[in-house]
Amino acid sequence: MSSKIALDQHQFPKKCRRYSRNVLLWSLAMDAAEERSRCEETHSDARRGLLKALVALGSGALLATAGAAEAAINDQPPRRPGANGKRYAMLVDLRKCIGCQACTVSCSLENMPPIGQFRTVVHQYEMPNASGNPDMLMLPRLCNHCDEPPCIPVCPVQATFQRDDGVVLIDNERCVGCGYCVQACPYDARFINHETQTADKCTFCEHRLEAGLLPACVETCVGGARVIGDILDPASEISVRMARHRDEIKVLKPSMSTNPHVFYIGLPDEFVDHVDGQAAVRLSEGH
Repeated sequence: MSSKIALDQHQFPKKCRRYSRNVLLWSLAMDAAEERSRCEETHSDARRGLLKALVALGSGALLATAGAAEAAINDQPPRRPGANGKRYAMLVDLRKCIGCQACTVSCSLENMPPIGQFRTVVHQYEMPNASGNPDMLMLPRLCNHCDEPPCIPVCPVQATFQRDDGVVLIDNERCVGCGYCVQACPYDARFINHETQTADKCTFCEHRLEAGLLPACVETCVGGARVIGDILDPASEISVRMARHRDEIKVLKPSMSTNPHVFYIGLPDEFVDHVDGQAAVRLSEGH
């Protein structure tokens, strides 16, 4: 009995030490778990705070963008500087147009729009002549650089603007490619450039006008059907021609009240208000 008791007394301290060590390890583990829990709660709070901040920031930016767009739509910004004291316009004499498409090609070479997209085209229409036989009408089309351009007030970022000389242009650095102006143009003169993803159209080759040169389409017209100039100058070629053919001059879709500044001589009445924008050969009844 004594030997067993001695043995138990000898082993008791070891058990106590083992128990104490286990308690210590358990205590350390609990402390570590509590610390990890506190860290996770802190990180979770930080993440929640960050998400709230990002949501608030995004909402503010969205509201600011929406407010800017709402303020810009239907707002006619002031005209930007251009050729002082001038008002550019183009006169197209359909009696001289032979449909050679030299204007279309030269415009593409000058301005380099994507393949398959054009700033100016010559539409061809088949219609009966006085004797009942089929005849062809050549109708050059381009931006009309209107005095009341509907493409400007619909632009949410005011990328489309008009200069003092009447030329309507697009600021490609501001354009977001929404296509509102494309839909608003009654002359189907605009398109979204496949390469830049921004609106594109005829500019009257304003860079050439500023250098004292004619637009590419005017310079290459073999029949002399296109004339451009300042209609405020009574001595300019376009003013002289318009005065000479005053009763023959027409514009496309005058009922739209855009006051277009591309004028036509020899335009049949059937095409004044009902011409569409697709480039193709068609019967006059289908335009």
